[in-house]
Amino acid sequence: MTTLVFGHKAPDTDSTGSPLIWAWYLNEIKGIPAQAVLLGDPNTEAAFVLKRWGFETPEIIADVTPGQAVVIVDTNNPAELPPSIGKADIQAIIDHHKLTGGLETKGPIDVVIRPLACTATVMHDLMGADAAKMPEGIKCLMLSCILSDTLEFRSPTTTDHDRAVAEKLAQELGISIVDYAEEMFAAKSDVSAFSDAALLRMDSKEYTVEGKDLRVSVLETTAPKVLLDRKASLMAAMEDVAKEDGADQVLLFVIDILREEATLLVPNDLVKTIAEKSFGVTVSGDTVVLPGVMSRKKQIIPALTL
Repeated sequence: MTTLVFGHKAPDTDSTGSPLIWAWYLNEIKGIPAQAVLLGDPNTEAAFVLKRWGFETPEIIADVTPGQAVVIVDTNNPAELPPSIGKADIQAIIDHHKLTGGLETKGPIDVVIRPLACTATVMHDLMGADAAKMPEGIKCLMLSCILSDTLEFRSPTTTDHDRAVAEKLAQELGISIVDYAEEMFAAKSDVSAFSDAALLRMDSKEYTVEGKDLRVSVLETTAPKVLLDRKASLMAAMEDVAKEDGADQVLLFVIDILREEATLLVPNDLVKTIAEKSFGVTVSGDTVVLPGVMSRKKQIIPALTL
């Protein structure tokens, strides 16, 4: 049986690239038939990375069949996985997020969750000496994942090890990190073709905070004005997206990569309360700027309270 390798819903660059990286490793190094798949359309940056390095977009699946062998990467949260994940034969989990809980396996498995900025960095370490055997395209994916998740080392999740692996890969590939990251972030910032609802779901994760089900969305960009000019329509779309997705509220953080700050849209009193209690700010309008806030994983989710 072919093992399916996939990350979370609403796949970003790490959740698009890491399945391809690990499927290569299983196929070519371990001799285990494996296929990378996605749980949704890749975001604009991830799509750019695939095209830039000559990869076809992996097959997109909605669910898994009972007994299907799978490796889960870049998440361990059941809410971000296929509906039937509990019936699959989970072989391994490779991640860099907090342990959520709720997954049940048929037997003992390999679980690797490390405090690094990127799943691809974890994979580099797990490969050991075999990492040197990666072909150029796989190395390019790995570099792309690290630069994306660290926001070119600006994110507070960045570790010295993430940086060292990225710099080593860039040197081997002859790629300028500054120039390539600029290309990636330009692709990430081009959202003109997307509806408001699509933007709210593009890079979002589901969390429950004190009984409230929240869809926490982030849009990382070098051109925040393009998104903030759509503020009114984005806020208007939040109610329908929340209702359709079974959430109480959508939170949208527009991350300005260059200024290293987030702007939270504040459509109602619930979000105003969340903003003020979580981040110690005073909200006087329909947005609030959060200086230094760059990471959903490290700075947003741990702070959320009501």
